[in-house]
Amino acid sequence: MKEKVIGFINSKKVIMVVFILASILFAIPSIQYLVENRTIRNFNEYFQFCLDDTNRVEQTIIYIVILTVLTIFYFLIVKNRDKLFKTNKQMYVYIAIISLIFVIVVPFLSSDVFYYLGVGRLESAYGQNPYYVTIKDFVESGDNSQYLEQDTVLAKGYENDWGSTTVVYGPVWTLICKIVAGISFGNIDIALLLFKLLNMVIHLVNCYLIYKLTGKKLFVLLYGLNPYMFIEGIANVHNDIYVVTCILTALYFLLKKKNIIVSIVFLALATAIKYFAILLLPFMIIYYFRDKKPLERLKKCFVYGMLFVFIVAITYLLYIQDIQVLSGIMTQQEKFTKNFYIILMEYFDIPDLVSKVNRVFLISFIIIYFFTCLTLLYKKQIKFREEMRKTEYFLVAFLFLLITNFQPWYIMWLFPLMMWQKKKMLQFVVQIALISQFANSVFLINGEGWRNGTPFTFFMLLGIFVCLNFRNIFQNTRKSKITNF
Repeated sequence: MKEKVIGFINSKKVIMVVFILASILFAIPSIQYLVENRTIRNFNEYFQFCLDDTNRVEQTIIYIVILTVLTIFYFLIVKNRDKLFKTNKQMYVYIAIISLIFVIVVPFLSSDVFYYLGVGRLESAYGQNPYYVTIKDFVESGDNSQYLEQDTVLAKGYENDWGSTTVVYGPVWTLICKIVAGISFGNIDIALLLFKLLNMVIHLVNCYLIYKLTGKKLFVLLYGLNPYMFIEGIANVHNDIYVVTCILTALYFLLKKKNIIVSIVFLALATAIKYFAILLLPFMIIYYFRDKKPLERLKKCFVYGMLFVFIVAITYLLYIQDIQVLSGIMTQQEKFTKNFYIILMEYFDIPDLVSKVNRVFLISFIIIYFFTCLTLLYKKQIKFREEMRKTEYFLVAFLFLLITNFQPWYIMWLFPLMMWQKKKMLQFVVQIALISQFANSVFLINGEGWRNGTPFTFFMLLGIFVCLNFRNIFQNTRKSKITNF
């Protein structure tokens, strides 16, 4: 009897149908909200699972149950990938179907997309430089408040928590926001739909790039069908998915096309969205010129490093008037959320403890990173897989130790290099991403607030501990050898 039940669960149709049904269930609260309200204009953005007639605890339970089902069947699909998808086309179509379902899900765990669109509208419709003028500055000056009635994109941005902050991202992202908001006609429903559809396309492009880099369904599915990606990348419309695209494209041109210039261009574009991407630069240049002598490698690092800086600088020329262009980025880094720094602030009454700890980590990081790059210059045999493993460790350290304003969607930064990691690191990346979504239930119950970062961090750590002590779920990864570069 037990074998029949297991066989039934593992059957092709059941696994794929249940995952689709669970995705639809995830979208039903959003569908109900949109049917009843007919617009996203009055969505309160207070971290609720879109069930207005249900209390927060019940909503959270529903969220956890559906997410659990999605997670279980996600792993079943990964495990049975060769049986379920005979061709790559079947795999891509299935990912596209699930992605389209999550396009319907309103951004219930983050309101950032409304800030993105508000900033884009500020520039595209009203000619303001968003690096120097905030949405609230513009609206509250003169008679500009009249625009709020007819421009719901600007209105949602004005009401957002970030509405009083200048742009906190690089100019490439600001340009994307300008384009999307510009063709929305000031309608927030059209704008949000356009952004979600664009993120869906970007997600599928990432899946394709991962396959072109590896030739393995395993990595495509680990990324492409991950509930974390559907929630953060498509439902919540975060811009980190675009950074993933640029990094994957840079890696593709580096490894498959042997074109370092195009590779540098895309890495620069990634950095002009979120600056962490610069960490990959020396590893990619030195690897490409691995057959050169140390001094020649150093010269190449300087030449292509300057090319990188030049490209990033060009993107800033679209907006720069003075050094204030970076003020928004600095503002973001001064915030504290969802990590162990919150615990230090809440439970240890020691002046400047947080800043001192962060400074120690930063100095240590810079020293280790510098000497790692210096060692690489003199290394005789350079293997790409080994260097990407080192880079991933730096990204993990940067993510969890240096950033005081940690957010769950930042974990997306670890996915572009997952194909070259050892099995334990691969598990860590996938598991920590999923754990972050379960930990977010804290905010579904209590709403957003910096003190909720403490229980969030606790559940993250607890989840990691549990996963590290569970049986290896990737039994088939041994059969999927990663190509040596």
